[in-house]
Amino acid sequence: MMHQTTGANSADVVIVGGGPAGLAAAIALRQKGIECMVVEALEPPIDKCCGEGLMPDALHSLKALGVEIREEEGYPFQGIRFANSTHRVDADFPNGAGIGVRRTHLHQRMSDRACEVGVRLMWGNRVTLLSQQEVVVNGVPTRFRWLIGADGTASQVRRWAGLGAEKAFSQRVSFRRHYETAPWSEYVEVHWGAIGQVYITPVARDRVCVVFITRSGRVDREHFLNGFPEVTRKLVGAPIVPQERGAVSVTRKLNRVANETVALIGDASGSADAITGEGLAQSFRQAVALAASIEDGKLSDYNKAHRLIARLPHAMARLMLTMDRWPAMEKHGMRALASDTSFFEELLAVHMGVESLPSFALRRGPSLGWRILFNHG
Repeated sequence: MMHQTTGANSADVVIVGGGPAGLAAAIALRQKGIECMVVEALEPPIDKCCGEGLMPDALHSLKALGVEIREEEGYPFQGIRFANSTHRVDADFPNGAGIGVRRTHLHQRMSDRACEVGVRLMWGNRVTLLSQQEVVVNGVPTRFRWLIGADGTASQVRRWAGLGAEKAFSQRVSFRRHYETAPWSEYVEVHWGAIGQVYITPVARDRVCVVFITRSGRVDREHFLNGFPEVTRKLVGAPIVPQERGAVSVTRKLNRVANETVALIGDASGSADAITGEGLAQSFRQAVALAASIEDGKLSDYNKAHRLIARLPHAMARLMLTMDRWPAMEKHGMRALASDTSFFEELLAVHMGVESLPSFALRRGPSLGWRILFNHG
């Protein structure tokens, strides 16, 4: 067990960033009896542009952290639907239901849990990074043994620690709106169009979350739904809830996410494209792995665990981005999936980690490739 640092201006672990990733890390550490402090410039609850859907694996990971999202806190969904102008294909999750829940509500629930287990929460405070043993929190020097960067895509901790070397990179822009209308589907819907995708998550009995994501930086936000007539028909007359949010969706893979005393988690540690819907689930799994590594005193173990956690989401992101980049492949792929829905069901099982990607590729890859190549179905 690690030695504990004591004192009002010290902590075993200082976590920079109080979003879901930082809070998950803090909760996982406290479950192991490790003292930690979370420092965040904003006040809770913290919002962010995201699809607001928690997949079954994310819910299972949250429950292990002591956060159980009840059905009445959001809106359940049973799977994923892909659609374009000519085809539609559905698949149910093989491991339970997901739930759509407002990001602010999720953050508040995680904040409450962190407080409950004894995390020192420093909201509305800023950090200056000094050395491998000390930071300044709101003007007060604070010593630590371990530092965790949970400060997002533009992480200052990543730059400061020299962990910024990237293996891969792509970038798209996204923005989110809420519409006051009853959900029309039991699925998270991903609609494919010429300029990007729209994905729709039910988050309450009278509200849906709509996220548009594109590689084009010159999209008219007021009329982006014009390229998705089916979605437009569903939302006609529905009031738009204020506070639209935008973000950059980055696919980034780092060479390493930890050195001797500093580790990265969440978007600070690299990310897959938002269309995978796995950002939060990845963060929760990373939190458990990071807490175990800190307990053992070896952040090198976290480097290995992080690579394993990121492998599948990055593979799925490459597939989705290939479909996005080449419209002909998207059309052929949708036609192939619609011609045999078991393909999509098994692909979703892979995405959820129920079936291995190599096994699926060996068994189904040649058949799917043949269908796409020759446009059968």
